[in-house]
Amino acid sequence: MCGRSTVYAIVLGSLTLSAIADSVPAGQPMRAIVDANSVLVKAGDVEIAEYRYGDVPFKPYVKRLFTPNGLNVLLDAPHDHLHHHALMFAVGVDGVNFWEEMPAAGRQKHVRFAELADELPHVGFMDRLDWVDPSGERLLAEQRAIVVSRPVVPRVTMLTWESRVSVPTGKGAVTLTGAHYFGLGMRFIRAMDANGQFRNADDKPGVVFRGEERLIRSNWCAYTAGVDGDDVTVAMFGHPSNPRHPTMWFTMTEPFAYLSATLGLHEGPLELVEGSRLDLRYAVVLWDRRAQVDEIDAIYRQWVSTHTSESNR
Repeated sequence: MCGRSTVYAIVLGSLTLSAIADSVPAGQPMRAIVDANSVLVKAGDVEIAEYRYGDVPFKPYVKRLFTPNGLNVLLDAPHDHLHHHALMFAVGVDGVNFWEEMPAAGRQKHVRFAELADELPHVGFMDRLDWVDPSGERLLAEQRAIVVSRPVVPRVTMLTWESRVSVPTGKGAVTLTGAHYFGLGMRFIRAMDANGQFRNADDKPGVVFRGEERLIRSNWCAYTAGVDGDDVTVAMFGHPSNPRHPTMWFTMTEPFAYLSATLGLHEGPLELVEGSRLDLRYAVVLWDRRAQVDEIDAIYRQWVSTHTSESNR
């Protein structure tokens, strides 16, 4: 464990992460429990999130994320799509597929945790990863920072995900590609399939890509569905500093519910050269009710204001 001031300087300063706002009152102190395979975030005895990094053959990911009332909204490795790992980030790199999991797929290898801050109003940690092809060659290096908070006002669970991606020394350049759903994707629990509604900041219906699949550009996208007679809302935010902003959202409700923040790679590849970097900032916010558009938008704007809008170099 690291001291509080050190962690804030490295984790929250380097990748400009924070909770909704430092002035927002917090509930019980939060802590991170780290074992050989996962980081479990708890407030007192209550589980809030689980990040899985060990004993994962293809990629680390957020396995569970709970609403303030204790409902986990994420589904990991369902039988219909075993490669859907709850909340995960993946794209194609130089023709290597990091999304689907097959013998020729790429792997995101956990290297080490750079920093870890717990027993604070929010928990933050940085995971260093190597993206390697089937032969073991490094295609990308990633610094991934995760911050989890649960303020009292507003009563939500918030997870901020930041990925800083760069080309390893000597590689020269890589090209990011992918299907229309590649990016930061989220698979919902079965109870949220088919019965929910997607909304976005611009009240756009989106463009039908195929079947129930739609693509929508907006600052944020939210999904509300009924679970055991009560509504739950999950919103995902994209930061204005992300490339190709506003975010292109992939949504579908049938035969299962899915939401993904994409880079529109199916429309155009993205080249990343050695010496430059790609910074991506997203947040996921959970309510135990149907959140209204104006309150989702208010939290989005507050979240953006707490993050430094540093352009990619």
